[in-house]
Amino acid sequence: MYRFSNSVIGFLNLFTLLASIPIIGGGLWMARSSTTCESFLQTPLLVVGFVVLIISLAGFIGACFNVAWVLWVYLVVMLFLIATLMGLTVFGFVVTSQGGGVQVPGRVYKEYHLEDYSSWLRKRIKDPDYWRTIRSCILGSKTCAKLALWTPLDYLEKDMSPIQSGCCKPPTACNYNMGTTMMTQDQDCYRWNNAPTLLCYECDSCKAGVLEDIRGDWHKLSVLNIVMLVFLIGIYSIGCCAFQNTRRAETDYPHGENRMTKVRPRWDYYW
Repeated sequence: MYRFSNSVIGFLNLFTLLASIPIIGGGLWMARSSTTCESFLQTPLLVVGFVVLIISLAGFIGACFNVAWVLWVYLVVMLFLIATLMGLTVFGFVVTSQGGGVQVPGRVYKEYHLEDYSSWLRKRIKDPDYWRTIRSCILGSKTCAKLALWTPLDYLEKDMSPIQSGCCKPPTACNYNMGTTMMTQDQDCYRWNNAPTLLCYECDSCKAGVLEDIRGDWHKLSVLNIVMLVFLIGIYSIGCCAFQNTRRAETDYPHGENRMTKVRPRWDYYW
Protein backbone atom coordinates (compact mmCIF):
# COMPACT_ATOMS: atom_id res chain seq x y z
CA MET A 1 0.00 0.00 0.00
CA TYR A 2 3.04 2.27 0.45
CA ARG A 3 3.44 2.85 -3.31
CA PHE A 4 -0.21 2.33 -4.22
CA SER A 5 -1.05 6.05 -4.33
CA ASN A 6 2.02 6.76 -6.50
CA SER A 7 1.00 4.08 -8.99
CA VAL A 8 -2.61 5.27 -9.11
CA ILE A 9 -1.65 8.94 -9.61
CA GLY A 10 0.81 7.87 -12.32
CA PHE A 11 -1.80 5.92 -14.28
CA LEU A 12 -4.47 8.61 -13.85
CA ASN A 13 -2.14 11.32 -15.10
CA LEU A 14 -1.08 9.17 -18.05
CA PHE A 15 -4.76 8.84 -18.92
CA THR A 16 -5.40 12.60 -18.64
CA LEU A 17 -2.20 13.26 -20.60
CA LEU A 18 -3.54 11.22 -23.51
CA ALA A 19 -7.02 12.74 -23.10
CA SER A 20 -5.64 16.28 -23.44
CA ILE A 21 -4.45 15.56 -27.01
CA PRO A 22 -7.96 15.37 -28.57
CA ILE A 23 -9.01 18.41 -26.48
CA ILE A 24 -6.20 20.49 -27.99
CA GLY A 25 -6.90 19.02 -31.44
CA GLY A 26 -10.58 19.94 -31.16
CA GLY A 27 -9.70 23.51 -30.20
CA LEU A 28 -7.30 23.85 -33.15
CA TRP A 29 -9.90 22.40 -35.51
CA MET A 30 -12.53 24.88 -34.26
CA ALA A 31 -10.07 27.75 -34.72
CA ARG A 32 -9.34 26.75 -38.33
CA SER A 33 -12.91 25.86 -39.33
CA SER A 34 -14.66 28.60 -41.30
CA THR A 35 -18.14 27.21 -40.58
CA THR A 36 -17.82 27.08 -36.79
CA CYS A 37 -19.67 29.99 -35.18
CA GLU A 38 -18.91 29.11 -31.56
CA SER A 39 -15.69 31.16 -31.47
CA PHE A 40 -16.11 31.83 -27.74
CA LEU A 41 -15.29 28.16 -27.05
CA GLN A 42 -12.01 28.05 -28.96
CA THR A 43 -9.73 29.87 -26.50
CA PRO A 44 -11.05 28.20 -23.31
CA LEU A 45 -10.82 24.80 -24.99
CA LEU A 46 -7.19 25.33 -26.00
CA VAL A 47 -6.25 26.72 -22.57
CA VAL A 48 -7.86 23.81 -20.74
CA GLY A 49 -6.18 21.32 -23.08
CA PHE A 50 -2.68 22.75 -22.60
CA VAL A 51 -3.09 23.14 -18.82
CA VAL A 52 -4.26 19.53 -18.48
CA LEU A 53 -1.33 18.41 -20.65
CA ILE A 54 1.24 20.24 -18.53
CA ILE A 55 -0.09 19.26 -15.09
CA SER A 56 -0.64 15.65 -16.18
CA LEU A 57 2.97 15.45 -17.37
CA ALA A 58 4.19 16.97 -14.09
CA GLY A 59 2.08 14.60 -12.01
CA PHE A 60 3.21 11.57 -14.01
CA ILE A 61 6.91 12.45 -13.64
CA GLY A 62 6.59 13.32 -9.97
CA ALA A 63 4.70 10.15 -9.02
CA CYS A 64 6.67 7.66 -11.11
CA PHE A 65 10.16 9.06 -10.47
CA ASN A 66 9.60 10.24 -6.87
CA VAL A 67 10.41 13.91 -7.58
CA ALA A 68 8.92 15.74 -4.62
CA TRP A 69 9.23 19.33 -5.91
CA VAL A 70 7.53 18.41 -9.21
CA LEU A 71 4.63 16.88 -7.30
CA TRP A 72 4.44 20.00 -5.12
CA VAL A 73 4.14 22.23 -8.23
CA TYR A 74 1.62 19.77 -9.65
CA LEU A 75 -0.59 20.00 -6.55
CA VAL A 76 -0.45 23.82 -6.50
CA VAL A 77 -1.44 24.08 -10.18
CA MET A 78 -4.13 21.42 -9.70
CA LEU A 79 -5.62 23.42 -6.82
CA PHE A 80 -5.62 26.55 -9.00
CA LEU A 81 -7.29 24.62 -11.84
CA ILE A 82 -9.99 23.28 -9.52
CA ALA A 83 -10.73 26.79 -8.22
CA THR A 84 -10.82 28.19 -11.79
CA LEU A 85 -13.18 25.50 -13.04
CA MET A 86 -15.44 26.03 -10.05
CA GLY A 87 -15.57 29.77 -10.75
CA LEU A 88 -16.25 29.24 -14.47
CA THR A 89 -19.03 26.78 -13.68
CA VAL A 90 -20.77 29.20 -11.32
CA PHE A 91 -20.29 32.06 -13.79
CA GLY A 92 -21.71 29.96 -16.62
CA PHE A 93 -24.85 29.09 -14.67
CA VAL A 94 -25.37 32.74 -13.64
CA VAL A 95 -25.07 34.31 -17.12
CA THR A 96 -27.13 31.59 -18.84
CA SER A 97 -29.91 31.39 -16.26
CA GLN A 98 -31.99 33.86 -18.28
CA GLY A 99 -33.29 33.46 -21.82
CA GLY A 100 -35.18 30.81 -23.71
CA GLY A 101 -37.61 30.91 -26.58
CA VAL A 102 -41.26 31.93 -26.79
CA GLN A 103 -43.63 29.52 -28.51
CA VAL A 104 -45.30 31.03 -31.59
CA PRO A 105 -49.05 30.21 -31.80
CA GLY A 106 -49.77 27.80 -34.64
CA ARG A 107 -46.05 27.14 -35.28
CA VAL A 108 -43.62 24.43 -34.20
CA TYR A 109 -40.63 26.74 -33.87
CA LYS A 110 -39.91 29.33 -31.18
CA GLU A 111 -38.83 32.96 -31.43
CA TYR A 112 -36.25 34.68 -29.25
CA HIS A 113 -36.02 38.17 -27.78
CA LEU A 114 -32.73 39.87 -26.96
CA GLU A 115 -34.01 41.56 -23.81
CA ASP A 116 -34.68 38.15 -22.21
CA TYR A 117 -30.94 37.40 -21.86
CA SER A 118 -28.44 38.54 -19.26
CA SER A 119 -26.84 41.97 -19.61
CA TRP A 120 -23.35 40.42 -19.91
CA LEU A 121 -24.36 38.33 -22.93
CA ARG A 122 -26.24 41.24 -24.53
CA LYS A 123 -23.23 43.51 -24.15
CA ARG A 124 -20.94 40.94 -25.74
CA ILE A 125 -23.22 40.15 -28.70
CA LYS A 126 -23.73 43.87 -29.45
CA ASP A 127 -20.01 44.46 -29.85
CA PRO A 128 -19.61 45.41 -33.57
CA ASP A 129 -16.42 43.44 -34.14
CA TYR A 130 -17.75 40.31 -32.46
CA TRP A 131 -21.06 40.48 -34.32
CA ARG A 132 -19.32 41.06 -37.65
CA THR A 133 -17.43 37.80 -37.15
CA ILE A 134 -20.58 35.89 -36.15
CA ARG A 135 -22.53 37.33 -39.08
CA SER A 136 -19.87 36.26 -41.58
CA CYS A 137 -19.82 32.82 -40.02
CA ILE A 138 -23.60 32.40 -40.36
CA LEU A 139 -23.42 33.49 -43.98
CA GLY A 140 -20.62 31.01 -44.66
CA SER A 141 -22.47 28.14 -43.03
CA LYS A 142 -25.44 28.63 -45.44
CA THR A 143 -27.86 28.12 -42.55
CA CYS A 144 -30.56 30.24 -44.15
CA ALA A 145 -30.13 28.67 -47.59
CA LYS A 146 -31.85 25.55 -46.28
CA LEU A 147 -35.07 27.53 -45.75
CA ALA A 148 -35.14 28.93 -49.30
CA LEU A 149 -36.93 25.81 -50.60
CA TRP A 150 -39.55 25.75 -47.83
CA THR A 151 -43.21 26.09 -48.73
CA PRO A 152 -45.71 28.03 -46.58
CA LEU A 153 -46.85 24.66 -45.19
CA ASP A 154 -43.29 23.89 -44.08
CA TYR A 155 -43.27 27.05 -41.95
CA LEU A 156 -46.31 25.71 -40.15
CA GLU A 157 -45.14 22.14 -39.64
CA LYS A 158 -41.35 22.21 -39.37
CA ASP A 159 -39.10 23.28 -36.53
CA MET A 160 -36.20 25.73 -36.79
CA SER A 161 -32.95 26.18 -34.97
CA PRO A 162 -32.64 29.38 -32.90
CA ILE A 163 -30.40 30.95 -35.55
CA GLN A 164 -32.79 30.05 -38.38
CA SER A 165 -35.73 31.44 -36.43
CA GLY A 166 -34.01 34.74 -35.65
CA CYS A 167 -31.81 35.38 -38.70
CA CYS A 168 -33.52 33.79 -41.71
CA LYS A 169 -37.01 35.30 -41.48
CA PRO A 170 -38.74 38.35 -40.03
CA PRO A 171 -40.67 37.99 -36.76
CA THR A 172 -43.96 36.17 -37.28
CA ALA A 173 -45.93 39.15 -35.95
CA CYS A 174 -44.69 41.42 -38.77
CA ASN A 175 -47.32 42.55 -41.22
CA TYR A 176 -46.21 43.85 -44.62
CA ASN A 177 -49.61 44.58 -46.17
CA MET A 178 -49.77 47.99 -47.81
CA GLY A 179 -52.68 49.02 -45.61
CA THR A 180 -50.86 48.32 -42.37
CA THR A 181 -47.37 49.63 -43.12
CA MET A 182 -48.04 52.74 -41.01
CA MET A 183 -48.77 50.67 -37.90
CA THR A 184 -46.15 50.51 -35.14
CA GLN A 185 -44.33 47.19 -35.32
CA ASP A 186 -41.25 45.53 -33.91
CA GLN A 187 -38.07 47.25 -35.10
CA ASP A 188 -36.90 43.95 -36.56
CA CYS A 189 -39.78 44.15 -39.03
CA TYR A 190 -38.12 47.21 -40.58
CA ARG A 191 -34.64 45.66 -40.53
CA TRP A 192 -35.75 42.68 -42.61
CA ASN A 193 -34.56 42.55 -46.23
CA ASN A 194 -35.24 39.87 -48.85
CA ALA A 195 -31.65 39.99 -50.17
CA PRO A 196 -29.91 36.68 -49.31
CA THR A 197 -26.89 38.52 -47.89
CA LEU A 198 -29.04 40.75 -45.67
CA LEU A 199 -32.23 38.95 -44.52
CA CYS A 200 -32.53 39.62 -40.77
CA TYR A 201 -28.83 39.45 -39.91
CA GLU A 202 -28.96 42.89 -38.27
CA CYS A 203 -32.09 42.07 -36.28
CA ASP A 204 -32.13 41.76 -32.50
CA SER A 205 -33.91 38.44 -33.00
CA CYS A 206 -30.86 37.15 -34.87
CA LYS A 207 -28.56 38.14 -32.00
CA ALA A 208 -30.99 36.46 -29.60
CA GLY A 209 -30.91 33.28 -31.67
CA VAL A 210 -27.11 33.21 -31.49
CA LEU A 211 -27.28 33.76 -27.71
CA GLU A 212 -29.70 30.86 -27.38
CA ASP A 213 -27.20 28.60 -29.14
CA ILE A 214 -24.44 29.86 -26.84
CA ARG A 215 -26.70 29.36 -23.84
CA GLY A 216 -27.27 25.71 -24.76
CA ASP A 217 -23.55 25.14 -25.32
CA TRP A 218 -22.67 26.74 -21.99
CA HIS A 219 -25.11 24.45 -20.18
CA LYS A 220 -23.40 21.43 -21.73
CA LEU A 221 -19.99 22.88 -20.86
CA SER A 222 -21.08 23.47 -17.25
CA VAL A 223 -22.16 19.85 -16.88
CA LEU A 224 -18.79 18.75 -18.27
CA ASN A 225 -17.06 21.09 -15.81
CA ILE A 226 -18.86 19.47 -12.87
CA VAL A 227 -17.74 16.01 -14.01
CA MET A 228 -14.17 17.28 -14.42
CA LEU A 229 -14.27 18.89 -10.96
CA VAL A 230 -15.22 15.62 -9.29
CA PHE A 231 -12.49 13.82 -11.23
CA LEU A 232 -9.83 16.45 -10.45
CA ILE A 233 -10.70 16.56 -6.75
CA GLY A 234 -10.24 12.78 -6.61
CA ILE A 235 -6.88 13.04 -8.39
CA TYR A 236 -5.84 15.88 -6.07
CA SER A 237 -6.58 13.79 -2.98
CA ILE A 238 -4.52 10.86 -4.29
CA GLY A 239 -1.79 13.29 -5.33
CA CYS A 240 -1.46 14.52 -1.74
CA CYS A 241 -0.83 10.93 -0.60
CA ALA A 242 1.71 10.44 -3.41
CA PHE A 243 3.50 13.65 -2.35
CA GLN A 244 3.84 12.38 1.22
CA ASN A 245 5.15 9.03 -0.03
CA THR A 246 7.69 10.76 -2.26
CA ARG A 247 9.01 12.91 0.59
CA ARG A 248 9.43 9.83 2.79
CA ALA A 249 11.22 8.04 -0.05
CA GLU A 250 13.72 10.90 -0.41
CA THR A 251 14.69 10.66 3.29
CA ASP A 252 15.32 6.88 3.10
CA TYR A 253 13.42 6.36 6.35
CA PRO A 254 10.51 3.91 6.47
CA HIS A 255 7.09 5.10 7.48
CA GLY A 256 6.70 5.70 11.20
CA GLU A 257 10.39 5.69 12.19
CA ASN A 258 11.56 8.48 14.48
CA ARG A 259 14.23 10.52 12.68
CA MET A 260 15.22 12.75 15.61
CA THR A 261 18.75 12.39 17.02
CA LYS A 262 19.57 12.80 20.66
CA VAL A 263 21.02 16.14 21.65
CA ARG A 264 22.94 14.54 24.53
CA PRO A 265 23.71 10.88 23.80
CA ARG A 266 24.27 8.48 26.66
CA TRP A 267 27.76 8.45 28.24
CA ASP A 268 28.38 4.93 26.96
CA TYR A 269 27.28 5.73 23.36
CA TYR A 270 30.84 5.43 22.01
CA TRP A 271 31.96 2.67 24.45
